[in-house]
Amino acid sequence: MPATTDHQTATILAFLETVHPYDSLPQDELARVAGSFGRRTHGPGQEIYALGDMLDGLYLVKRGSVEVVDRNGGLVSLLGPRNSFGERGLMRDGRAVTTARTTDDTVLLMLPAAEFRRLIAEFPSFERFFNRARSAEARGTDLTTLRVADLMARHPVTCAPETPVTDAARAMRDARVSSLGVVEGGRFLGIVTVRDLSNRVLAAGLPGATPVAEVMTADPVSLPPGALGSDILHVMLERRIGHVPVVEGGRLVGMVTQTDLTRFQAVSSAQLIRDLASAEGVAEMAAVTARIPQLLVQLVAGNNAHEVVTRLITDIADAVTRRLLQLAEQELGPAPVPYLWLACGSQGRQEQTGVSDQDNCLILDDRATAADMDYFRGLARIVSDGLNACGYYYCPGEMMATTPRWCQPLRVWRDYFRGWVETPDPMAQMLASVMFDLRPIGGSVALYRDLQDETLAMASKNTIFVAHMIANSLKHTPPLGLLRGFATIRSGEFRNHVDMKLNGVIPVVDLGRVYALTGQLHEVNTRARLLAAEEAGVISISGARDLIEAYDLIASMRLQNQAALVRSGRKPDNYMAPSDLSDFERSHLRDAFVVVRTMQSALGHGRGAPG
Repeated sequence: MPATTDHQTATILAFLETVHPYDSLPQDELARVAGSFGRRTHGPGQEIYALGDMLDGLYLVKRGSVEVVDRNGGLVSLLGPRNSFGERGLMRDGRAVTTARTTDDTVLLMLPAAEFRRLIAEFPSFERFFNRARSAEARGTDLTTLRVADLMARHPVTCAPETPVTDAARAMRDARVSSLGVVEGGRFLGIVTVRDLSNRVLAAGLPGATPVAEVMTADPVSLPPGALGSDILHVMLERRIGHVPVVEGGRLVGMVTQTDLTRFQAVSSAQLIRDLASAEGVAEMAAVTARIPQLLVQLVAGNNAHEVVTRLITDIADAVTRRLLQLAEQELGPAPVPYLWLACGSQGRQEQTGVSDQDNCLILDDRATAADMDYFRGLARIVSDGLNACGYYYCPGEMMATTPRWCQPLRVWRDYFRGWVETPDPMAQMLASVMFDLRPIGGSVALYRDLQDETLAMASKNTIFVAHMIANSLKHTPPLGLLRGFATIRSGEFRNHVDMKLNGVIPVVDLGRVYALTGQLHEVNTRARLLAAEEAGVISISGARDLIEAYDLIASMRLQNQAALVRSGRKPDNYMAPSDLSDFERSHLRDAFVVVRTMQSALGHGRGAPG
């Protein structure tokens, strides 16, 4: 590639600041790396490299799109801006293990191979990123194996065949879409795109009153909802089209565009966290967190384990919180004394899903004075209001740092835990249950480390407190009914549904918390607690394995139900109708609930777990 000019280097530098892992480099190093990139432009269909070629370096898409195919011609990936390719060959013997070619007018940046290897050797963030990318590419992109139903835009914008082209153009503009489905009497007739309006109307000098039917693509190629993502890619590439209607029984049920595919591949927890870290205000952050439902759908459709899905989604909440803390300090000035912001509840356990409230608190250094409290009340309000604006709604029980009780010096927190352990009344049990799930998010972690050790040691030795915690953990029971059925909600909006949070995962969460307490285990995540309890001998091997498998099934079905709600255009919630499940699924879900109830019974009778 030709050497870049100073202006091009400045442009490349600005671009790299928006691309991970380059954004993790020190500024002077990033500037040096930007100067080492070459730049090349390609027309559609040009080969960048072929299988077995010696690679000059790592490629980065600045504009346009690139298809990567394997040795059999099978599509591995369709890449857009900010996507890299070629790292697999560079990290092996330097020869390409795929073939790459452009599918559109494309601008590529190329990092020389020697520079790529230097960055891998000197910067752990680079090594981690490209090793992870290599593993993902070796498995094949999830996009190709997903169902069209998981990728398509539902409720596509449509018009009638007699609609004037000016009205069609206006409808596309207002809806911010690049195509319309042409429908008559519920039957799908064709598609009209922005390109059609340009090439077939403007270029041909047709009047604005021309009916859409005269310029649309009639009976276009389409796919059913059950087709695979690879089918979409193949159709788009073979026919050189950017829109694929999704049709079922003659009806238009969705639309997939090349932009949708690029956006789908770009939605990742890392991308969202990067965007949050650079957000200038709450409105920008809220726009980022609005993409979480799509991330949930993508992660679930990719068959990721539930603990991976919830961890990645929680990581985003952590990033939101830390960015809000930074913005609060920018507004209020440096904190007068060290502090620690902690999360409890599902964020504390790293188990957030598509719907969550906020549960948090502040621990302050003991040097905090009464005058300092105004600062921390302001900080708590900025962060809590920001979290609410980003979709983490206010805790109904006001378990938030904005509540004076939960914004206190360390010595007060020590008194709280001591009082709850020594006087385990119902309120103390409830508060202790929440606070045993605390996890530091931002600030001085040292403020919590000793407190956790002290509390676990003190609580585990108090048999009365442990007994009360066990009793409290048995209040939420699995929704088991008579005759191998489910005990569903009897009235209201969610009649004939089960609450997969309150009666599904929470009973296991409560069991895990008790096991952690009795074994003085530092783990906060529920699944990690169950594994640690097994290893420590708190519960038997067979009991632990049964409970973990039951928990995995319940938690996974909860996420699958939330993803299905998002795909149908609804907000995710925790309510699932057993009637929507197959007989096989209902049977296994009920068996999982039976395991949980059995473990609760064993704990309640002082046996720990069946052997």
